[in-house]
Amino acid sequence: MLCLQAQGQNNRMDHALALHRLQFAFTITFHYLFAQLSMGLALLILLLKTAARSRGNDYYNQAARLWIRVLALCFVIGVVTGLPMEFQFGTNWAAFSKAAGAVIGQTLAMEGVFAFFLESTLIGLLLFGEKRLSARAHWMVSLLVWLGTWLSAYFILATNAWMQHPVGYKLLPGGRAELESLAALLLNPWLGWMFLHNQLGTVVTAGFFMASVGAFYLLTGRHQNYARTYLRLGVISAGVASILMLFPTGHGQARNVALHQPAGFAGMEALFQTTQSAPMAVLGQPDVEAARLDNPVLIPGLLSFLTYGDWNAEVKGLDAFPRGEWPDQIPLLYYSYRIMIGLGSLFIAVSLVSWYKLARDDLYRSRSWLWILMLMAPFPFIANTAGWMTAELGRQPWLVYGVMRTAQGASAQVSSGNALFTIIGFVGLYLLLGMLLLYLLFHEIDRGPGPEVPSGGPQGH
Repeated sequence: MLCLQAQGQNNRMDHALALHRLQFAFTITFHYLFAQLSMGLALLILLLKTAARSRGNDYYNQAARLWIRVLALCFVIGVVTGLPMEFQFGTNWAAFSKAAGAVIGQTLAMEGVFAFFLESTLIGLLLFGEKRLSARAHWMVSLLVWLGTWLSAYFILATNAWMQHPVGYKLLPGGRAELESLAALLLNPWLGWMFLHNQLGTVVTAGFFMASVGAFYLLTGRHQNYARTYLRLGVISAGVASILMLFPTGHGQARNVALHQPAGFAGMEALFQTTQSAPMAVLGQPDVEAARLDNPVLIPGLLSFLTYGDWNAEVKGLDAFPRGEWPDQIPLLYYSYRIMIGLGSLFIAVSLVSWYKLARDDLYRSRSWLWILMLMAPFPFIANTAGWMTAELGRQPWLVYGVMRTAQGASAQVSSGNALFTIIGFVGLYLLLGMLLLYLLFHEIDRGPGPEVPSGGPQGH
């Protein structure tokens, strides 16, 4: 009887834990849809404002105004959807907050004090201050907005990097972590590649979104000069960022995973047996129960070469680790990684074709290719989401890698019924917020950047 009671209690705890994870995954995924676009747009707006200042041409200021309004919309929705995540540390992950709060509280507080308030104040100046500030001052505001958004990301990613690869701390009696070195926390070796890879992903999102709007304007015969500017800036920035995401940042981040989270790396590749001259699986279906990859399409030795620079190097498989240290969602991890890689390859291919058409002065006239660019808009959001799923699923079953398991960090007093209730509430509320944002975005895009430049103004920019 006692065994049955204990088993029932464990099942209830497992169910509650799954719902806690689902709620945080849903809320942070929804939030990051807007955060990634706003961070990428901050850089592209800076580039437009820089062009206006360096060329002495107000056309580029006018071109930037549409994206400043879009940035402001994304920022507002991002704030509204970001605040509940902070509260979830206390409501759904109280044990984690108690154990790790002395460490992660540093970077989260720095993000709020140094980055968020700077960002929120300056976005107001960027949106409403153009007529009240000098051209130089407004350019400086755009620079600081970009720095503020990316600094905010740095502090948030420093928090996640510590969870992926904890450094600069010591464990006190009772299991609580205490920060020993702020410098180690902020200069975590995991963080460099992670930050660059993540931020390039935001540029890919913003670049293809901007190019998509430019293609839409050209296809509908509106705002022709601005459309050309948006297309050119969009495909160039998205293409450069896509290539840099593949190498060196993607390669560097994958090596981090291989060196510091080898079980997660094996799960990403569905490599069940430790292998000399390990192949790269292009396709296949992982069968966890049978510990094999079904119907694989393999490139011999490539995984060993990409990981260690040696075609004959040994790569540890999942058989090298206890079953309890395997990622708990290997098929989802495996497919998420391949969705990210597949879409990243698509972005590079589309960008290269767009550059070729741009060089031949054919990009603006090819209606079939404009349709492709217009329809590209949602795919970077999917790729970034798949990338984050890869990072978070690969860390499992650890909440803080090697220190605290995910099951240990959840709030014991919050039942599965409590968690399900709030998930339903978040889904309903975020659905309404998403509908509102889409309406406002479509309204701003339909409104456009403003009056068309006079004939004889910038053409083909």
